[in-house]
Amino acid sequence: MVPLSALDLSPITEGGDAGQALKNSLDLARHLEALGYRRFWMAEHHNLPGIASAATAVALAHVAAGTSTIRIGAGGVMLPNHAPLLVAEQFGTLAALHPGRVELGLGRAPGSDQVTARAVRRALLGTEESFPQEVVELMGYFQPAAPDQAVQAVPGAGLRVPIWILGSSLYGAQVAAYLGLPFAFASHFAPAVMMQAIAIYRERFRPSDQLAAPKVMLGVTAVAAESNEEARYLFSSLQQSTLNNRLGRPSRVPPPVENFEARLDPYARAILRDAYACAIVGGPDTVRCGLDDFIRRTGADELMVTANIFDHAKRKRSFEILAQAQVTTPGPAR
Repeated sequence: MVPLSALDLSPITEGGDAGQALKNSLDLARHLEALGYRRFWMAEHHNLPGIASAATAVALAHVAAGTSTIRIGAGGVMLPNHAPLLVAEQFGTLAALHPGRVELGLGRAPGSDQVTARAVRRALLGTEESFPQEVVELMGYFQPAAPDQAVQAVPGAGLRVPIWILGSSLYGAQVAAYLGLPFAFASHFAPAVMMQAIAIYRERFRPSDQLAAPKVMLGVTAVAAESNEEARYLFSSLQQSTLNNRLGRPSRVPPPVENFEARLDPYARAILRDAYACAIVGGPDTVRCGLDDFIRRTGADELMVTANIFDHAKRKRSFEILAQAQVTTPGPAR
């Protein structure tokens, strides 16, 4: 059985606020822990009114304190936005408080528009081009400190927080392979080069102290409900949010609407088709078949499921249906 994990964007819905979104994140994490999900990751995004997880380490501290066994991580921290030492201290603090549960996914995108990225990175020296060097620097802070080491991460040194490389292009696959790190691909919003990225990563992987063989986790947008019709209805909230963001009018997560796709023009349809080519949306039988097909096609070692569903109870139920479907899903064919 391929393990399931969850990526939570801590969605802020219309009529809601960030405080409620973060409380919902903790409630969801507890629910997923009981269901047997392996990881609960939160993502760094900035200047988006529908996402409450911008201060990712702080949000994860809230979730970690309210759970006990599920692994907690960033999916991810956008490293060019931060000094590696500060990231090491933040996640070293989490790891000191919650031993064996904390991990760190790293990406090189800004997690925002370019204007916001400039505001975030105002005094930083690093760029997206220096991402591999900054990953190596950050990894070094988690190693035991040398006697003459001038700069140490406290907490952090010696805690060996596991690192993942995130990617939505071929670049992340190459970095992960070269450094011998596990690779998480963002097929939940950028599926176009998924298969090529997986192939490059597996072909070029070099074993490391952290990982002996390649490990691929794939993001999957999955909305499950009692019927196909209800799932498509719930999915319309995410579709609306995606269109709003990509057309330059970001918003809070809107309520679902009936027959949303029938109202779309060809351009909007193309945006959603490209973004959600790998999405799995439907009732229990549909998602079971969808998961099975996706795993067989990709050989994924793990799936990271995400879905911004407007109704929190429906969102919890969606993850529950997915967990039940996964029980009978066979492992990947290599």
